[in-house]
Amino acid sequence: MEAIREYFSAFFSNMAGQFKMMKWTDVLDILLLTALLYLCYRFLRDRRAGKLASGVLFVLLLLLLCEVLALNTMRFLLQNVVQVGILALLVLFQPELREALEKVGTQPLRGIKSLSESKDLATFNHAVNEICTAATELSRSRTGALIVIERNTKLGDIIRTGVPVDANVNSYLIRNIFYEGAPLHDGAIVIRDLRVCAANCYLPLSQNPDITKEVGTRHRAAIGMSEASDAVVVCVSEETGIISVVTGGEMTRRYNFQTLNEKLTRELSDLDLFRKIKKHDPKSGGAEEKGEDS
Repeated sequence: MEAIREYFSAFFSNMAGQFKMMKWTDVLDILLLTALLYLCYRFLRDRRAGKLASGVLFVLLLLLLCEVLALNTMRFLLQNVVQVGILALLVLFQPELREALEKVGTQPLRGIKSLSESKDLATFNHAVNEICTAATELSRSRTGALIVIERNTKLGDIIRTGVPVDANVNSYLIRNIFYEGAPLHDGAIVIRDLRVCAANCYLPLSQNPDITKEVGTRHRAAIGMSEASDAVVVCVSEETGIISVVTGGEMTRRYNFQTLNEKLTRELSDLDLFRKIKKHDPKSGGAEEKGEDS
């Protein structure tokens, strides 16, 4: 503890001296760096690579802790990991880095737009009901469908493989998208923040050899998506019309409107958006505060 106190005492003393010598150009430099870091955060936040960035940040914080506590062996190991890891990061972040450079070269800077929208509990319930209605109607007509509902892991890289839609969740829209003659019926739709964000999106196929042979490519894609993220995937079989829900690589089957509605409400109740809705919506009757099931 004494070493930590001495380190931070020296650190703050040094910072005070630096502030006294600051010029306006230094302030500008700090502001530009802050803006750059914020843009990097915004860019990674909507992509699965954001989870990887969190891991990298954890390693850097651990390295700083080893430096403060003079843990020489751990510091030596982590320094070597970081040196080699720079090349690995260039490979892992290659798609994101390429996209960022393309945007810098082709798009001007745009104003920052808030992603949060004011929605009430009725909007949430309406969206869930519309998804369930669409799924049951598609099941009745034996029309295959894949509906991906984004939760905390952002699916920007999946959305970019499809066609932008940006529409309210509506059962007629969903059924029309998956109609066999429609140009967007292949692939999946992605729902983000209670809106149909994109259609005709391509999902990663699961490589799990234990998946039952009774299911086809559509279900394997649903499982693969749930393995790569925390998304909730609703799948309708084209052959049997059975409605399945996939979360965390696990598939449960044979849903109807009521059971699907209960399942989706339960699975989506951990969303920050849903919690804010319940907290501020007077119609919820304080269910969140009382700990009642949604």
